[in-house]
Amino acid sequence: MTKICVLGLGYIGLPTALLLAKSGFEVIGVDVNERVVKTLNQGQLHISDPGLPELFEEARRNFVAQTVVPEADIYLIAVPTPLNAHIRVSELGYVRSAAEMIYPHLRKGNLVILESTVPPCASEKLVIPILEKSGLKAGEFKYVHCPERAIPGKTLYEMVHNDRIMGGIDNESAESARSVYSSYVQGRIYLTDVTTAEFVKLIENTYRDINIAIANEFAQVAEDYGVNVWEAVDLANKHPRVNILQPGPGVGGHCIAVDPWFLTECSAKTGLIQLSREINDSMPNYVIHLVREMLGDIREPTLTVFGVSYKNDISDTRETPALKFIQLAENEGYKVKCYDPHVSTFEYPVYDLDEAVRDSDCIVLITGHDLFKRIDPAKLSMRHRYLIDTRNHLNKATWTDAGFEIKTLGDGLVRSEASRGVASEQPEQSPLPNSKATTKGV
Repeated sequence: MTKICVLGLGYIGLPTALLLAKSGFEVIGVDVNERVVKTLNQGQLHISDPGLPELFEEARRNFVAQTVVPEADIYLIAVPTPLNAHIRVSELGYVRSAAEMIYPHLRKGNLVILESTVPPCASEKLVIPILEKSGLKAGEFKYVHCPERAIPGKTLYEMVHNDRIMGGIDNESAESARSVYSSYVQGRIYLTDVTTAEFVKLIENTYRDINIAIANEFAQVAEDYGVNVWEAVDLANKHPRVNILQPGPGVGGHCIAVDPWFLTECSAKTGLIQLSREINDSMPNYVIHLVREMLGDIREPTLTVFGVSYKNDISDTRETPALKFIQLAENEGYKVKCYDPHVSTFEYPVYDLDEAVRDSDCIVLITGHDLFKRIDPAKLSMRHRYLIDTRNHLNKATWTDAGFEIKTLGDGLVRSEASRGVASEQPEQSPLPNSKATTKGV
């Protein structure tokens, strides 16, 4: 039986390891966190995602976790590659450590796969030279970069159904990786070289970041012109070659908010990329501006943040725009309380609904969890009844009937009564069901 060692048992590494184990490989998962290893070997999961518990049960017979790297036929690196936010440079220490752990065990013909997102040429300049400390040259061992393509909440589905890119140092490497991934991947598998594969992953998420940035800029411009950006985007997306994403309070997650900066490390031709990052990073500041305008002269105001995860209906808070918004609000003297039914651990206390809204002056919806639509606003015990909806998520009529004054990000509607009558024939919520606009990854 082919033995695969997966280094890193987090959001990507663990599901990948379990899919491979279910496919019949002998899989050793390696993680430096002893608690993670102990938890898994006791039959418990340290992360959650739909379908993961069931997969764990199916795969356990071929899976074991440990803290040391064994000899194996295939080594797969799926460790974090965070961004140093101060200097906007990738931190590749985990990748470096993984390669250092592998090379003493590397044998001729072994395959090394890097799934971790890295800047272009990182494999060539960093990872492969470390692996060659084994005494083998690249080509004597096989090497591939296969960037992951999955989002929390749909990780397993996307790992199985999405197309994958295999960037090899040679065709033999790429074909070897194809044979491994085809054991569970139902999408198409495309072969290319290593650096192109590194580049592809980054431009995918950079494209989405730029699209979100223009949507966020449209939202601010729409308010200047007295237009509802949600309606305007929906109508613009009726064009067969237009697909504008939806605006929001910022961009979060480990990919879209981080990957564009990896492209800027060794190139001076990234003005649009950097500008888009700055626009998206500035959206919490714009939301604070809306709060300031709405609350006016209220003394010692209290805000309730609805949603601190970076994306709807998940618990992941990495790079969440909620964090910056809360810090900005506190710097301006606001008291802030958080409510998120999906999040239990966060930099700030997370309260239940009743405590979070008690004596609050304004709800600021940052994340569009479906559960928020089930809240009865008439039952909320607040001092003042203001709502800022940064996702156009809640039913305006329901909340207005409960006495709330509502401000929606990007809604600068000041049209005539006749014009409003035309618009009122459309459903209250946008985007419309047949719209191409999507919040995926936002």
